[in-house]
Amino acid sequence: MSTMEYLHPHRRPNGRIQAAVFDFDGTFSTLRCGWEKVMKSLMLECISGSTGPYDPALVQKVRNYIDSSTGIQTIYQMEWLKQETDKAGHGSPEWDAWYYKDEYNRRLMAAIRDRITAVESGEKAPEEFLIKGAVEFLNTLRDAGIEVYLASGTDHRDVMHEAAALGIADAFTEVRGAPERLAACSKEAVIRMILEEKNLPGEALLLVGDGKVEIALGAAAGAFTIGAATNEDTREGINPKKRERLIAAGADVLVGDFSELDALKAWLGI
Repeated sequence: MSTMEYLHPHRRPNGRIQAAVFDFDGTFSTLRCGWEKVMKSLMLECISGSTGPYDPALVQKVRNYIDSSTGIQTIYQMEWLKQETDKAGHGSPEWDAWYYKDEYNRRLMAAIRDRITAVESGEKAPEEFLIKGAVEFLNTLRDAGIEVYLASGTDHRDVMHEAAALGIADAFTEVRGAPERLAACSKEAVIRMILEEKNLPGEALLLVGDGKVEIALGAAAGAFTIGAATNEDTREGINPKKRERLIAAGADVLVGDFSELDALKAWLGI
């Protein structure tokens, strides 16, 4: 039985897609699975000025923020953290948002370095860290003559490194992550570049992602959107929390993974 959900049944691409933009973490790759726990721990520690126990209201506030901000550039999340830490009286004038971002990256890389090393050494196969059917779907789009871009809020060099480790870096027309030491929305920049430089109407663009940011950006541009409500632990099936936020963001179609290739092709009209 199909798990695809058609949220706007009368809205279909009908073969008009000329370019597609994919998110990376959680949509394609699961190398960073668990990043939310790392960020939550850092935020609670900084805002409270302690290692716990934490006020339940603060825990919920942090959870809500992380959930609502999934998909944006990390530096913007760290700007929020700095503001909250300063308001709570536990910050320092010397600690800017980049200070918090550096600490978050240090903790996250400590948590996921073994995964990347295992793939690069051949100890584990790339498929163990890819959402089911993602590569096949990417190749299907390329075979249909669609240019496919990868855009991420993660630092550009890290996106390139991890995409290369998974063997997919060269499969995209362009890979664009967050520019080093600059607060700029890479996803918005890629969308704007495609629509303006290539002179494409919104209806010729497809956005695919597991965060509400890229889906909302796509919807605002008049693009077609696939909400990837992925379960990063199993790499297949629906994550109910992601499903809710992607529906709210305006996704046209919802999937848990990309294994239903025939259904995706039929919806796209390719």
